[in-house]
Amino acid sequence: MILVTGANGMVGGYVEEVFDGEPLTLTDSSSMDVVDFESVRKTFEKIRPKVVLHLAAATDVDRCETEVDWAFKTNVIGTQNIAAACNNFNALLVYVSTGGLFDGSKIDPYTEFDHPSPVNVYAKTKYEGEKIVRNLLNRYFIIRAGWMIGGGKQKDKKFVSKMVALCQSQDTIHVVSDKLGTLTYARDLLEIIKKLIGTPFYGLYHVANQGVCSRYDVALEIAKILKSSVKIFSVGSDFFPLPAPRPRSEAIQNYMLSLRGLDSMPSWRETLQAYLHTWLKVWIAVK
Repeated sequence: MILVTGANGMVGGYVEEVFDGEPLTLTDSSSMDVVDFESVRKTFEKIRPKVVLHLAAATDVDRCETEVDWAFKTNVIGTQNIAAACNNFNALLVYVSTGGLFDGSKIDPYTEFDHPSPVNVYAKTKYEGEKIVRNLLNRYFIIRAGWMIGGGKQKDKKFVSKMVALCQSQDTIHVVSDKLGTLTYARDLLEIIKKLIGTPFYGLYHVANQGVCSRYDVALEIAKILKSSVKIFSVGSDFFPLPAPRPRSEAIQNYMLSLRGLDSMPSWRETLQAYLHTWLKVWIAVK
């Protein structure tokens, strides 16, 4: 039995498709509140999972910066509760973290052997969650993802969704070009997780689509895929003042997957095109 937290989120929406045929229990905050240990304990007692895919998290970076207690309660206490329950019930934990917990000073993409130095509250809470998992468990996978994409019309509330809407409604767009990262398609992420949990190679893994890009690069690619005539202008991050600071680079490299011969992640352009084509076919069909 695989227990999934945060199953209504961007990644959770692909779980049933990727783990087709596997016994699954999908939960959200209404069926199991991760910050309430009694709620977690009762669910574990009932389900007795062999694997826990912990997707529930506070991922709004700017809200985390302004509502610090909410961020720590969800991402740290919630993770501690799940890890403690996994320890009590001898379940394998898969904890999804972020590549955004580095300070961005490195020129090349970060590997699993680089030391985190978070610059915002969100990243700090995810890093604290990692440390809890390491301290409480022997059997775990910590998965650091890049800039997440996926979810389609219903669940995609992030950058790609916003750019799709702007490309279809605006004549000009301004997009930040001075921050770098790597994309992670939620479905591709789960395919790697499925592969990893069938191995005994527990530990930390970076999972991102190949290639470094800026938000500006992604916006240009989206416009190209959509055949949009929108004009896209490159701007610095100070053009959009935000509560939470961002590192210059959040780019990560799948070094451990590569060393193990398990890195099957396609390029970010290839996966962005596949994602948008799948999404837009469905969207056009029901429009």
